[in-house]
Amino acid sequence: RQNAFVGLTNLGATCYVNTFLQMWFLNLELRQALYLCPSTCSEHTAAEGDPRDKEYEPQTICEHLQYLFALLQNSKRRYIDPSGFVKALGLDTAQQQDAQEFSKLFMSLLEDTLSKQKNPDVRNIVQKQFCGEYAYVTVCNQCGRESKLVSKFYELELNIQGHKQLTDCITEFLKEEKLEGDNRYFCETCQSKQNATRKIRLLSLPCTLNLQLMRFVFDRQTGHKKKLNTYIGFSEVLDMEPFMEQKNGVYVYELSAVLIHRGVSAYSGHYIAHVKDPQTGEWYKFNDEDIEKMEGKKLQLGIEEDLAEPSKSQTRKPKCGKGTHCSRNAYMLVYRLQTREKSLTVEVPAFLQELVERDNSKFEEWCNEMAEMRKQSVARGKIKHEEVKELYKRLPAEAGSPYDFISLEWLQKWLDESTPPKPIDNTACLCSHGKLHPDKISLMKRISEYVADFFYRRYGGGPRLNVKALCKDCVVERCRILRLKNRLNEDYKTVTNLLKITVKGNDGFWVGKASLRSWRQLALEQLNEQDEDTEHSNGKMNGNAQNKDESNEEKREEEEELNFNEDIVCPHGGLCISENERRVVSKEAWEKLKQYFPKAPEFPNNKECCSQCKILEREGEENEALHKMMASEQKTSLQNLFHDKCRPCLGSWPQETDELYIVSQFFVEEWRKFVRRPTRCSPVSSVGNSALLCPHGGLMFTYASMTKEDSKLIALIWPSEWEKIQKLFVVDHIIKITRTQAPGADPESALYTSEPQLCPECREGLLCQQQRDLREYTQATIYIHKVVDNKKVMKDAAPELNVSSSEAEEEREENKPEGEQDPDFNQSNGGAKRQKISHQNYVTYQKQGIRRSTRHRKVRGEKALLVSANQTLKELKIQIMHAFSVAPFDQNLSIDGKMLSDDTATLGSLGVIPESVILLKADEPIADYAAMDDVMQ
Repeated sequence: RQNAFVGLTNLGATCYVNTFLQMWFLNLELRQALYLCPSTCSEHTAAEGDPRDKEYEPQTICEHLQYLFALLQNSKRRYIDPSGFVKALGLDTAQQQDAQEFSKLFMSLLEDTLSKQKNPDVRNIVQKQFCGEYAYVTVCNQCGRESKLVSKFYELELNIQGHKQLTDCITEFLKEEKLEGDNRYFCETCQSKQNATRKIRLLSLPCTLNLQLMRFVFDRQTGHKKKLNTYIGFSEVLDMEPFMEQKNGVYVYELSAVLIHRGVSAYSGHYIAHVKDPQTGEWYKFNDEDIEKMEGKKLQLGIEEDLAEPSKSQTRKPKCGKGTHCSRNAYMLVYRLQTREKSLTVEVPAFLQELVERDNSKFEEWCNEMAEMRKQSVARGKIKHEEVKELYKRLPAEAGSPYDFISLEWLQKWLDESTPPKPIDNTACLCSHGKLHPDKISLMKRISEYVADFFYRRYGGGPRLNVKALCKDCVVERCRILRLKNRLNEDYKTVTNLLKITVKGNDGFWVGKASLRSWRQLALEQLNEQDEDTEHSNGKMNGNAQNKDESNEEKREEEEELNFNEDIVCPHGGLCISENERRVVSKEAWEKLKQYFPKAPEFPNNKECCSQCKILEREGEENEALHKMMASEQKTSLQNLFHDKCRPCLGSWPQETDELYIVSQFFVEEWRKFVRRPTRCSPVSSVGNSALLCPHGGLMFTYASMTKEDSKLIALIWPSEWEKIQKLFVVDHIIKITRTQAPGADPESALYTSEPQLCPECREGLLCQQQRDLREYTQATIYIHKVVDNKKVMKDAAPELNVSSSEAEEEREENKPEGEQDPDFNQSNGGAKRQKISHQNYVTYQKQGIRRSTRHRKVRGEKALLVSANQTLKELKIQIMHAFSVAPFDQNLSIDGKMLSDDTATLGSLGVIPESVILLKADEPIADYAAMDDVMQ
């Protein structure tokens, strides 16, 4: 290794871990204490048998650190892999964590782990090295009583906003704070709230003083963290005596490490560490696998500051005197107590050293293998070089000498690669006749027969393609196609002129207008397809016979669609009856077209149209007349049902009758479609009431539900109308509601019974299914309505229309051109075929027959969001933050008067269903951030 230190592999986004590991490794006292920890490693090395057969796996955090530190100290590798340590901590290698948070949590974990050790030097090492004490001191202004709360610290978190020097940051950390007004202090002596002062006093400092510069702060406006890229000046020697309560100690510290964050964002960037070797006093830059020694035992931060992203408002770097430094990327400064004692010498324990030597042996074996492989590669390269040198001059084929064609791709690999190429493969350039395809010449190279003999003898393969390999049949076919293509343009002009001549008598032929418009394109595609058929006829080229069959099948389907003059062939194979789709062309024009389409169907001018189609056309006309008459009669008989006038309502039962009949609203809508468009829709023959019943024959709706949420699914029928319906349609099931009321009794005391009766089990199952559907949605729309000044802007209610939702669709369809296909029906051969609708059970009916209009009309101040039932409220708040620019902690959300406060709860569990409207009340941001900080503190 060039340097005295070993690097650490970055596992994806673990550079922040690597910087702390290098810094802790160079804390000699911490390293020595960890080496003294008892370990299962010693048992592993002392086990019987060959220890090399079994890899050592650390079991605890201490053992992981021990092994890592031992490798960092004595490994022969340039860098080592810390994945075992990272995995033991459960860190996500693809996600960059908060470095300062990681430092705190790991130190706490390490202290807790070492507290169980018997050796006091090991048990107390974290406190000795990193733990200091300060006190929160509050003094009453009235009586002067002083209360003190002593607390430990492992690092001082210093605010850098508005400061330029490290000492200014420390001064602000210790500054006196006034407790006045609502923030007054309750004095135990005065037994009342009094004005007071509060400040922090430093009582003791650790050997290693960690100063966290708070570069990553929370931006209240965006709801995210941001980085403060301000310069902070700091000296290599820091005297902490002016900041201490007791002035009689030794508090002079020397800078020992600077942790750097490159980048302008708090969520990305790169971490490196500048650390001083305590034994030599030299500075090193640790950047994952790379370690660089600084010249002249000096800390150099210049290049780290230049890597930040430039901006227009970039602050110029201040001048630094001797022994001082400035940085806008340093986020942690580590100072060591100045001492005259000789630096500690730490030896790796024997059991760890044996593990390190094992790893070194493996590394040396790997190095030797790599060297041998390199040596063999060089030897093969020399042999190959001599071979290429010998054959290259004889590679070109001289005029009149025998030659071979060889794959150009194979030849390039032979020239470029040091390893021997695979056997020669010329199959990709063969035609269907097993010879060289003329279009593949560009993929081949012509070489001398002497070199070809050498290649095939040494590398094998084939087939050999010599001077006789070029396929004469393919060349002739290519020439024929080219001649046809050239003649096509002339024939197109000739046919165009012939089409202008009016045909007299019966000498002409019927040709489809669509075929005439595109015949040149069809002929050209037909010629090109012949080329493709020739090209793809060799199965070896395609490699996958199944894909070849699929492509040929697709091609056949296209050919069936594109065949010339088949656009005037009826389904029975005769001439179609529609004269608008065809025209007569002269005999000369037809003969020209037949040259390109010899298999095209031929219809002379005197050819009669298909007799079967004529019969179907007459039947279609008769059916249309019959449908019109049927629709007129039904419309006259059921005027109220058609216009939806004078319809009975369960909510206000009509006094003139005690019986009402029920049909499905789906039946009514389908019948109205037929009455409006009898020539385009099939007549409705059956009422289809089975869709309103369960598989057991019971009714699926209660009387109460039919007056409310299920009222859109049913239609009420007067008894007089029901008699007409029974005569006009097939009634599968009669559904009737009967009112029973005593003479002179209050109408509200009436009893309502249904025939058939309600099926409670199926009704309950239907309700459960509906509720489950509302709780298990994905990518559904909800609406967020922002409340302004505690007033909700009431949306205008949409007017309730008397017509059904399908009527509006039908009105739009009425405006469509006659020839446009109705989306609900399939037209073929002049007849309308109605789509089959299954009414087997109520579930099928729910999917097809029942239509609920749940569409929400968005109003001003609302925004639509796509959510899922398993999404948490916290995730919804983040979506709302992006939509309304309101931070999650400023959002007060409610639905139907109920506040939504549990951020971990799912939307489904909170009762948020598709089309819900959630009210958003945003808290006003606090203008006085200083006041907010006081409250938080």
